Amino acid sequence: MAVPKRKTTPSKRGMRRSHDALKAEAFQECPNCGELKRPHHVCPACGYYNGREIIAPSY
Repeated sequence: MAVPKRKTTPSKRGMRRSHDALKAEAFQECPNCGELKRPHHVCPACGYYNGREIIAPSY
């Protein structure tokens, strides 16, 4: 059975976990209505994407 020969040091453990942190989500201003939206997503406020209306507004 595979068993570690030595205890993993805190430094090595930290290096392994360095990519596990949560990143802040990116937002940009919608050019049509000015609300914040995710890049490359349809604006939830006005329903526009790339200058065209994709879905009907939900207000």
